[in-house]
Amino acid sequence: MGFLNLTKEITWKDILIRTAIIIGTVAVIVWCMPRDTRNYFYADLGKPWKYGDLTAPFDFPIYKSEATVQKERDSLYEDFEPYFSYSSEVEAEQTRKFVNHFSNGIDGLSDDYISIIANRLRRLYLQGIMAAQDYSKLAGDDTTRTIRIVNGKKATSVPLKQFHSTKNAYESLLNDPLLIPYKATLQRCNLTDYIVPNIIYDQERSSATLNELLNSVPLASGVVQKGQKIVDRGDIVDEKTYRIVESFRKENERRNFYSAQKQITIFGEALYVSIIVVFFTVYLSLFRKDYFENPRCVAMLYSLIIIFTLLTSIMVRNTIGHVFLLPYALVPIIIRIFMDSRTAFITHFGMICICAIMLQHPFEFLVVESAAGLAAIYSLRELQYRSQLFKTALVVTLVSLLMYFANELMQTTELTAIVWNNYHYLIINGILLLFAYPLLYLIEKAFGFVTDITLIELSNSNNPLLQQMSEVAPGTFQHSLQVANLAAEIAKKIGAKSQLVRTGALYHDIGKMSNPIYFTENQSGVNPHESLSYIDSARIIICHVTEGLKMAEKENLPTIIREFISTHHGQGKAKFFYIKHKNEHPDDPVDDLLFTYPGPNPFTREQAILMMADSVEAASRSLPEYTDQSIRDLVNRIIDGQLADGFFRDCPITFRDISYAKTVLIEKLKTIYHTRVNYPTLNK
Repeated sequence: MGFLNLTKEITWKDILIRTAIIIGTVAVIVWCMPRDTRNYFYADLGKPWKYGDLTAPFDFPIYKSEATVQKERDSLYEDFEPYFSYSSEVEAEQTRKFVNHFSNGIDGLSDDYISIIANRLRRLYLQGIMAAQDYSKLAGDDTTRTIRIVNGKKATSVPLKQFHSTKNAYESLLNDPLLIPYKATLQRCNLTDYIVPNIIYDQERSSATLNELLNSVPLASGVVQKGQKIVDRGDIVDEKTYRIVESFRKENERRNFYSAQKQITIFGEALYVSIIVVFFTVYLSLFRKDYFENPRCVAMLYSLIIIFTLLTSIMVRNTIGHVFLLPYALVPIIIRIFMDSRTAFITHFGMICICAIMLQHPFEFLVVESAAGLAAIYSLRELQYRSQLFKTALVVTLVSLLMYFANELMQTTELTAIVWNNYHYLIINGILLLFAYPLLYLIEKAFGFVTDITLIELSNSNNPLLQQMSEVAPGTFQHSLQVANLAAEIAKKIGAKSQLVRTGALYHDIGKMSNPIYFTENQSGVNPHESLSYIDSARIIICHVTEGLKMAEKENLPTIIREFISTHHGQGKAKFFYIKHKNEHPDDPVDDLLFTYPGPNPFTREQAILMMADSVEAASRSLPEYTDQSIRDLVNRIIDGQLADGFFRDCPITFRDISYAKTVLIEKLKTIYHTRVNYPTLNK
């Protein structure tokens, strides 16, 4: 039924505006959430950890350093046996080629040496000849290196020293005892043309086997469990901690690499935040519709949610301390002061629900901050003294500490396992709540609100404007004081804002300072209206409203105080001069606007209270006698007349409130004008 009533009351324009607010709020919050692949912290080996406490948000392996992995791979590479294939055709082909080429013999050598050289070539090929480049690359300084010779489907490990390189094979051939006497002759025969590798490097098989072997090297040497403490703020970063932090950075980047996963995460966050913001907007639409009529209220509520979400995101991204350092209870304090308790809690709870999804321990955060918000609301019903903020900060801190301690007791088996660092953060949080006092001033200026502290400062009689009124128009000043007292009593009785109506009453007639002598309360025997027409007199009387607004604007009085000046007569008439003019000119048409105040009529309960108190107090001075009946008749006649004229049609005041206002005015006026006993004179 609530949703049906809501759709009947709001227009399509309202729906579009609220939808735009929801979309804008959700977009900003989701955009600022920490989900990207960048890491905003860096560990310096051997130096203190300068960020906040770091706890593992998920399970991840402890990766080895690049140097360690490379060292293990180099060790495997040194023991690796590359694959070579044996070619049996090379021997016969090269030997036959040599014999055919020197079929006519070699100058200076007998024909028998052709057979000897061919035989020596066969021996070399039987031992195995490798390319000089491959041989030197494998041999190096290690003479014990082995290789694997593939012959058909069989691979056999053979020491490298058993083989010849093409260069060694040529030198071995020339240094043969039978051939060494003819070394110079043989060098001219280009025997290197007949010495080619028959042990050939198998690139494909060697690379595949080597890669498989290198990939078998484990990149990690342990696992960090979710929730495990990695490092505390101020701890010295040793080698193990450094490896864990670097592993966390690498794993975080790996997890956020895939765009599909990012899109799913963003969609989930947007849906979550949208649900919370939509329900918050529906709450305002159902139970606080008047806030949407005041853009500054809506702006402050949604801005507070966005600002604290953004601050949380910055702290999480950069690991700046602990989130308990952020004074989230400022939100319910601010909203409670400027608005109401229910809205303060709804806003606070929605905000911490959004912030919780960015944290590693959301339940712990929700429990502690919910209790802190309730403590702030209950301990600060109204703000009139600075000491109240100190008491509120103390209560919030104690409640937060107790709630966190209770949560710790439920999750631990012994007191020695409790982490006491977080209690320090909560204490600092309570100290930061004291900054609410200067922050309230900034919010007043930014959003146009007024706190009770500001109202109290404005109602000080030493205020320059009030002091000037007491000197220039003392009768008006006394009248304003009486009206302020009467209006404040009515406000207390019906549950309105007493300090607001008191301050508004003190300033409602400041415009009379322009021409104080034209108002009865400031006259002392001389009445300047006797020389004026009724129209001119009415104009001067009515002008005290416009003059008052000019003075208020010049003195930069809050808008809410200026509204009391413009509404305390509403759109009523200067009846004294209006009736006089009508009586003396019964047949002449009268322009009612010449005798009508500019208004508007009161649109808040406090403004209606001021109108009643102002009219009754002014009229009470003209009573010929002060009796219970005369005062009662006066109050009923004036207020019933205002009610009949429709002055209260635009404000949310009830008949019950008006009835209480009458009762308060009657009792207070009876007290003010009570009959005093005559003191006897002493007989001489």
